Amino acid sequence: MQGIGVCVFDAYGTLFDVSAAARDLAGEPGREAFAEVWQQVASDWRLKQLQYSWLRAVTGEHCDFWQVTQDGLDWALERAGVPDPDLREALLGLYWRLAAYPEVPAMLSRLKSAGLATAILSNGSPDMLHGAVGSAGLGPMLDDVLSVEDVGIFKPARAVYDLVGKRFSCEPSDVLFVSSNGWDAASAASYGFRTLWVNRAGDPVDRLPGRPGHVARDLTGIPALLGID
Repeated sequence: MQGIGVCVFDAYGTLFDVSAAARDLAGEPGREAFAEVWQQVASDWRLKQLQYSWLRAVTGEHCDFWQVTQDGLDWALERAGVPDPDLREALLGLYWRLAAYPEVPAMLSRLKSAGLATAILSNGSPDMLHGAVGSAGLGPMLDDVLSVEDVGIFKPARAVYDLVGKRFSCEPSDVLFVSSNGWDAASAASYGFRTLWVNRAGDPVDRLPGRPGHVARDLTGIPALLGID
């Protein structure tokens, strides 16, 4: 892939494992009841995060992603029949320290060594993102962490994707945008970015106007895709 100078990544589900908080807590002693439902909770939590962000974008009722994260978790815990305040606080605390996927550090280091600019572009609030980046040790491998809070609306609003060009003084075609969310990759492709959808679950391509230019099961092959491996 020629002409790429900037690689931009979605954060949650792309660089950071959004199931890590629930999975880790389910393995702790005394959490046997939660261990039986943690996969459902993790799935519902993520789904509601996304749904609430889209609905707030459509209705113009923006809040930061931390509020959306709490609201989504409350719904998920109630649906699973485990609305435990202590469990809630433990899960929220772990969300600030989500693990990066195993291939992430080496991949980002390779891009930086090749002279590419790297950044996150996320619905997450700045505090949440910097907490996750710091906990995972990814700070030295990123040129910037861009949040929708700079424009006050969630993805896939075009104003969010505009942040990349403003920050790096580049054209959309100079950017490889990487996301694990099919709708995000499709919207970014419509915007004009070159795109990679990290389809970890093997899902069908979303029926949307834009289509991701590339699809992979993880992030390992990005350097090779850019011709620098």
